Amino acid sequence: MTVAIEMGNTTAGGSATLDLEELLATRLLVQGNSGSGKSHLLRRLLEQSAQWVQQTIVDPEGDFVTLAERFGHLVINAEDHTERGLQVAGERARIHRVSTVLNLEGLDAENQMRRAAAFLGGLFEVARDHWYPVLVVVDEAQLFAPAVAGEVSDEARKLSLGAMTNLMCRGRKRGLAGVIATQRLAKLAKNVAAEASNFLMGRTFLDIDMARAADLLGMERRQAEAFRDLERGQFMALGPALSRRPLGLRIGPTETQPRSGTPRLMPLPGKTLEDARAIILAAPPPENIRPQRRTAPDLLGQLMAATPAPAEAVEQPLSAEELAERRERLDRILCAILAEPDAGFRAIGVLYQEFVVRCRIEGLGLTVPDLGDFRRMLTRARAGLGTDMAEDDGWQDVSVRAAVLPEDMQGVFMMIARAAKEGQPCPSDAAIARAYGTHSFRRARRLLTYIEEQGLIVCQLDGAGRRTVTLVELAWATAPGAPDAEELSA
Repeated sequence: MTVAIEMGNTTAGGSATLDLEELLATRLLVQGNSGSGKSHLLRRLLEQSAQWVQQTIVDPEGDFVTLAERFGHLVINAEDHTERGLQVAGERARIHRVSTVLNLEGLDAENQMRRAAAFLGGLFEVARDHWYPVLVVVDEAQLFAPAVAGEVSDEARKLSLGAMTNLMCRGRKRGLAGVIATQRLAKLAKNVAAEASNFLMGRTFLDIDMARAADLLGMERRQAEAFRDLERGQFMALGPALSRRPLGLRIGPTETQPRSGTPRLMPLPGKTLEDARAIILAAPPPENIRPQRRTAPDLLGQLMAATPAPAEAVEQPLSAEELAERRERLDRILCAILAEPDAGFRAIGVLYQEFVVRCRIEGLGLTVPDLGDFRRMLTRARAGLGTDMAEDDGWQDVSVRAAVLPEDMQGVFMMIARAAKEGQPCPSDAAIARAYGTHSFRRARRLLTYIEEQGLIVCQLDGAGRRTVTLVELAWATAPGAPDAEELSA
């Protein structure tokens, strides 16, 4: 059964429809400058398809929360939840087929990217049994898949861009249909935009954006000027779900309205200059009555406030015995953190905050490793290496070889190296997936393939399907191990 969504009227006066089933298979890109009617178009699409398919909206400005009252969407205010909480919420929304609006209003750019990535990751990583079709709408997509690095950290950009790439490049087989909207095509990562097969191009004025829009629609460069003449709510459509040839259309009305309407002229208040002076230049209120908004409970800040370090305290050189004791305590803290069931899937920042709190409780407040050192310690700990073992001369070659891999893969390589050095069975897909921080066994197998392509290992399967991994040049080899074996708890 074909489901045709009424989007409005064509410029020729006919009905403009969108094939929903085709859209679920081919994805959609919407482009238009501010004021072109881009958000209105998304709202029309969401309203018309709400009864047919589960929906998720990544909403940076909180414009789509009004869908909740009319269509029953669950509004999730991202600033009230941790990244881990949002990842689980995404998984549960997918499992129970609940339409959601992820409201990112009130967060700065970096936290918007992190929380959106966590939620999209939950949608993406859910088990195959729950790969129901979902329409995933991302407004202002250039914020979450930027073409170039901005003022946010590289980690946040990597997380967000990875989630958007998964949505647009690999989401189709998982039932995720990406609908991304942007004000500037030039600011949107090309590998994300290129995966869309349907396009709705609205009014734009910059030459670079008009040229890219014309290329996507198969128009000649001289025809790109037409995008300047489009009115609010008018779009050029192309794609298997819309039209096989570029088609002009005007978006129809919506049942709901955004919380922030279009600015309109209104008369100024009739205040005299003296009234204005008294109001504008009145003494500001005390700063302590203006509470600072927090995105999550600051456990570390609370603990530091309760037990401040003395100002005159200066870290003294440690003796050999004290250094050994410190290493032992750090290893114990790392083991306790990694023993938690969800530790392998939590963001590095969350793990580090818990690590610092535990270090202060242990009395290591003045010698807590920084985030960079913690990353390296965590990599070794996930491989099952203690601090002493990792610093042994016999592991220097392993560390040098691991350095050619991305940081998040080094722990997996070291875990395999340890198993090979000790003659233990090759780690299972479950163990590799956990060390890498994913629920996907398929991704774990792809990771092994990638490491092998880098010339670091050689993987072999025997007649019983058991896997052996040999480290190149070192000639260390694991014992045969079943890839589908259950992960053993520590």
